[in-house]
Amino acid sequence: MEMDIFVRAYEEKDLPEMREIWNEVVEDGIAFPQDEPLSEDGAREFFAGQSYTGVAEDRESGGVLGLYILHPNNVGRCGHICNASYAVSSRYRGQHIGEKLVRDCLLQGRLHGFRVLQFNAVVRTNAGARHLYEKLGFVQLGTIPGGFRMKDGHYEDICPYYHEL
Repeated sequence: MEMDIFVRAYEEKDLPEMREIWNEVVEDGIAFPQDEPLSEDGAREFFAGQSYTGVAEDRESGGVLGLYILHPNNVGRCGHICNASYAVSSRYRGQHIGEKLVRDCLLQGRLHGFRVLQFNAVVRTNAGARHLYEKLGFVQLGTIPGGFRMKDGHYEDICPYYHEL
């Protein structure tokens, strides 16, 4: 049975599930640059400090299945470029939740006055994410050799992407 998933702004009550999902990706060590998990207080501060934080919720259960953060990629004359990160619970991957999060993020980026969404460090071996971004019209800017240190210590290339909003 297919879940009825919608994306909305996060609420305080979502923080425990958000923290669990975020930390799962950090612990996997193959996608996010962070290498330290978020504490309870750290998560509250981190998610509140974004320009926008969205969650994918299952309407039936009310559970948080994934989330994203949206924030400026730079300041001043480049402050119109935003950046985002996405996390989906491993229990729910493969159900197009990431696509719903990215589509909502593109909308929120425009609504928050940004003109470009840029991803600085998409790991080359993250085929699922790269396929999704390209399907949604993101353009790869090139490759940075060895730009990401994997959890096991070896280095993978990263591929910056952008999408005009």
